[in-house]
Amino acid sequence: MMYDCAIIGGGPAGLNAALVLGRARRSVALIDNDRPRNAVTHASHGFLTRDGVTPTEFRRIAYEEVLRYPSVAHLPTEVISVSKSESGFELTLTAGVTVNARKVILATGVKEIFPQIEGFYPVYGKSLFNCPYCDGWEMQNLPLVLVSEQQSVYHMAKLLLNWTDDLVVCTNGKMILTNEQKTRLLANGIVLMEQPISAFIGQNGQLTHVIFEDGTQLQRAGGFIMPRFAPATPFAEQLGCERAESGSCITDASGRTSVPGVFAAGDAAYFMPSQLILAAASGSRTATGVNLDLTEEDFS
Repeated sequence: MMYDCAIIGGGPAGLNAALVLGRARRSVALIDNDRPRNAVTHASHGFLTRDGVTPTEFRRIAYEEVLRYPSVAHLPTEVISVSKSESGFELTLTAGVTVNARKVILATGVKEIFPQIEGFYPVYGKSLFNCPYCDGWEMQNLPLVLVSEQQSVYHMAKLLLNWTDDLVVCTNGKMILTNEQKTRLLANGIVLMEQPISAFIGQNGQLTHVIFEDGTQLQRAGGFIMPRFAPATPFAEQLGCERAESGSCITDASGRTSVPGVFAAGDAAYFMPSQLILAAASGSRTATGVNLDLTEEDFS
C-alpha cells in the first residue's frame, strides 16, 4: 500500500498532523515508538482546555480522536531508516517491515542532554524542571536554583524573576557570564555560584539541597535545569535536509524542508520553546502544507 503521508513520531505535532490529514481524507501511517520525551512530566500546562493534563492522558485522548478517522493507521513500532524511492519514500521499520508513502513528516522531536550530576533523575520532573512556562506557576515564590552550562542562562535567569525573587544561578564550573551580566544579576537580587556541582539531594522527588564539590551546600525547594538539545533521530541527515546549527530542520512556513516531499513539525523543525500547544499548531500547519502539495499533484 502507498500511503499519502507517513508521519514519524506520535507527539503533539505528529498527532495533530495525523488529525488534520485524516479529516482531509488522506491515508496516513502514524508511526510511533511510544517513548515520549515528556514522560517524566507530572502535568502539562499552557494548552487551552487541557491545562494540567498528564502526558499519558493527553496521548490517550489524542489517539482516541485521531483514530476515529479510518484513513489513519497507527503503527506502534520503530523506524529504522527512511530513503527516497521512485514513487515517494520507503520507510524500513523493525522486523524488516517496509512502509511506502508519497510524503513524509518528521515529527521525531529532540533528545535532551543534561549535565551529568549525581541525584539528578530522582528529582527531575518532580521538583527540578526545564521549562518555566510549563512549571513556573507551581514553583512560584519558592527558593529556586537555576542550573545551566550555557550562555543563555542569563536570559533564563531574568525570565525566572517572573515567578520568584529568591533565585540562585549555578553554572557548574563553567565561566559563561560576562562581568556586566554578573553585575546585573547581582543588582537584581540573583545570587551566582560558579563552582562545580557535586550532587542534588532530595527526598521523594523533592529537591532539598545542591551540594558543590568544594563542600558548600545550598538549600533550595526546587528549580530549573537547562539541557542541550540534539535531534532524536538521524532521518533528516539521512534524507539530506538542510539543518540549522542546532540540528533542527530548516523549513518554510508550511513545514517543507529543503528536500521535496519531506516535511518537519514540532521540535524537529525548531527546539524552543518546547510546548504542547506550539508543537500541535506546528503539526496542524505542516499537515495543511502536505495536503496542499498532494492536491496540486493530483489535480495536475
